[in-house]
Amino acid sequence: MISILRNPTYAKLLAAQVVALVGTGLLTVALGLLAFDLAGANAGIVLGIAYTLKMVTYVGLSPLIQALVVRLPRKGVLMSADLVRAGVALCLPFVTEVWQIYVLIFTLQTASAVFTPTYQALLPDVLPAESEYTRALALSRAAYDIENVTSPVIAGLLLSVTGYSVLFLGTVIGFAASAALVWIAALPPQARGASEQPFLHRASRGVRLYLATPRLRGLLALSFIVAAVSGFVIVNTVVLVRDLYSGSETDLAWAVGAYGAGSLTAALTVPMWLDRIDDRSLLMPLGVILAVLMLGVATFVAFGAWPQWAVFLLIWAVFGALYSALQTPSGRLIRRSALPQDRPALFTAQFALSHACWLVTYPLAGWAGVMLGQAGALALLGGLSLVAAGLAAFLWPRAQTGEVAHEHPELPDDHPHLKGTGHIHAHPPRQDGLHRDWPRP
Repeated sequence: MISILRNPTYAKLLAAQVVALVGTGLLTVALGLLAFDLAGANAGIVLGIAYTLKMVTYVGLSPLIQALVVRLPRKGVLMSADLVRAGVALCLPFVTEVWQIYVLIFTLQTASAVFTPTYQALLPDVLPAESEYTRALALSRAAYDIENVTSPVIAGLLLSVTGYSVLFLGTVIGFAASAALVWIAALPPQARGASEQPFLHRASRGVRLYLATPRLRGLLALSFIVAAVSGFVIVNTVVLVRDLYSGSETDLAWAVGAYGAGSLTAALTVPMWLDRIDDRSLLMPLGVILAVLMLGVATFVAFGAWPQWAVFLLIWAVFGALYSALQTPSGRLIRRSALPQDRPALFTAQFALSHACWLVTYPLAGWAGVMLGQAGALALLGGLSLVAAGLAAFLWPRAQTGEVAHEHPELPDDHPHLKGTGHIHAHPPRQDGLHRDWPRP
């Protein structure tokens, strides 16, 4: 796992991701305190609108933004996005009106909608070997989980000696450091081709390719399961701990930590599983298991009560592990489904469509928790997840795994795509300029 850090470019990019994540974590804490200062008891409404703006930006604008920046050098795009985010964080301590928060958060999330898919599409070029790329995905997922633990701790230590405005300064430092690390990294050359298409074609190409690819349609259904469990945990854990278990803030931290620990453990072990079995054979059973577990817990609660505290923590750890195991391999499927020049569009499509799932499950988890009770909310999301698991299996049939032998009679013998293997050759199915229809045996 750690051996891939010997790649100096990847090591710098991972470090850039980590410091940017820490900056984002500090910003989350500081933004909540700023909202309370400006809106008092209505701070929850302010934050709710701010995070809805985040999701709407990710879903609606990211394909358009990607189509605009695909012509630009990736290093410049990544650095510019980081510097914009640093500039927004620098402005936040001087905010005096709630509307200013919305404008700045919209700007920051627009920059994030540029940075994240561009970064994700860059990694397969930095680590072309699938085994190394799989381990990079695991480390990336682990970085998110570690940040969820470390950022609140760092924020708490800083708040014990100073005001929350200093947290914004920490965010500025994080994004600036990320930009500096990207600047000194030697990025591989950028593939050409998609950038030559008209703007509207570029803006819609990622979603069109994504929805035309069976394994990615299956991935989207699995992404809904990921959003369902994480939406329930993020929205309703505080209610379960503080209300049903009469727990303290420390107990809430334990519950969040259990979920994160499960996620981190799974992220670090997924590469070993994928060395032994293919992606579909791993993901399909895990999707069903997670949906059934959600329904099982809801049924147990409906006919009894919430389990003992230790069992509750164990369940949350298992939820976190299954969530991470389902989410971590997604980059492998996208990498396998696109030529290098199409990867930015496909990663952007995954970014937008997966956040569309969260845009549904976040409010659904909150509404169902109030209207149906916590067990009812878990049952509803579990039932929808079970439907999504069945849909994933239908949309991504087993016959579409592995390589498919097919023929290219229209290509000359020396065409680079044939790689000297002849007109009949095999590779994982994908749709691109050479494969207008889905390749079949």
